[in-house]
Amino acid sequence: MQIPTLETKRLRLIPPSIKCDSAYQRFYTDPVASAAYGGPISSGAAWTRLAADLGSWRLQGFGVWAVERRIEGDIVGTCGFWQGKGWPRELTWWMAPEVRGQGFAKEASVAAINHAYSVFGWPEVRTYMNDENTAARALVLSLGGYVVERQCFPDGLERDVFQIPRPAAA
Repeated sequence: MQIPTLETKRLRLIPPSIKCDSAYQRFYTDPVASAAYGGPISSGAAWTRLAADLGSWRLQGFGVWAVERRIEGDIVGTCGFWQGKGWPRELTWWMAPEVRGQGFAKEASVAAINHAYSVFGWPEVRTYMNDENTAARALVLSLGGYVVERQCFPDGLERDVFQIPRPAAA
């Protein structure tokens, strides 16, 4: 399967590759940056996350893209879709601490959401996060997301599940 590349004004969403290793290492081994993503984890576990993100495309036909700044050419995060065994599919993202607050997560999410509706043909895009992840909740609300249910997940936690409509044309 060929993973598509998506482009926005400032970003390129590219297939995960070995080029992403240092960004995954920096993010997942940083206790503050990765706190909402099960971190910190070891360097080897960060490598496994990268491999799993690439493998998701092959196994499920969807996954996350690496988020690359178009001008600088550096990997600053990921954005796309994840679905672990027994978990519902979700829009997900992470951004390196040094680029947070610049709108990259929203810009990448709009591209991914549009792709899900127009290319994958999905009837809905949903996401969820731990209740204390106020930054993620704010982003989802800014995307027009709204709570459709409260669900108990395989890890035993309850979370709000948000549906995100197709973004309006720019």
